[in-house]
Amino acid sequence: MKDITVIKIGGSTFGNRDTTIEDIVALQKKGKSLVIVHGGGSTVTDWLKRLGVATKFVHGERVTDLPTLEVAAAVLAGLSNKEITAAINVNGGWAVGISGVDGALMESKAKNREMGYVGEVVKVNPAVLETLLKAGFIPVVSPISLYSIDRPGDAPAIINVNGDPIAGDLAVALGAERLVFLTDVAGITDASGAVLPGVSADEAESLIASGVISGGMIPKINACLRALNAGSITRIIDGSKPHALLKEFDGHDGGTTIYKE
Repeated sequence: MKDITVIKIGGSTFGNRDTTIEDIVALQKKGKSLVIVHGGGSTVTDWLKRLGVATKFVHGERVTDLPTLEVAAAVLAGLSNKEITAAINVNGGWAVGISGVDGALMESKAKNREMGYVGEVVKVNPAVLETLLKAGFIPVVSPISLYSIDRPGDAPAIINVNGDPIAGDLAVALGAERLVFLTDVAGITDASGAVLPGVSADEAESLIASGVISGGMIPKINACLRALNAGSITRIIDGSKPHALLKEFDGHDGGTTIYKE
């Protein structure tokens, strides 16, 4: 498998999905091999509110008890995943929606007891993705993963993982040519708020250490650094712009490239 692009669609860009889906279909028709990873935390929050399940956050991450896990799995591996997959197929593409559970794609462990069923990927088994890609499908991957590492006997076999590091893990496992994060911001910014068209790996780490980069951008950059070390081109772009993905493949149009020294 060559020239694979892993694309992470953030939950914040779901409202701008129309041109993203259109671009994904257009790129597939041009022969591009794509793997889509999606989030959907805001949709999970909406459903938790509807169902009266309390939500607690620690350091920006949702504490996931069993009721929260059940809702997250239903939304992320169900509703959100199938909405994106259906949109691609209805618009003339060829996609299959899966989660990290399918084919033991992502084997994970719990991060810590305080966070509950919040996991981190330990092992990636990319065979199911390679099979789908070879058959001409776009895999659409939900971050719900297999809880198979150090799992207590009474714990569920599924666990919720942040989609950003998953995108990096899949890029590494597939030897992807490129990893692209579609976000709702213009790219990585400096202390003055100016967008940086390119930052080195060392500069990115310094910006994190100094606090200039914070919050949800940190796991995206860390995923990019992992993929970069495995040989991928890594990009963070504004997915809310019309046809951002097509412009990305035609030649960079804004955003930030993270590169080696």
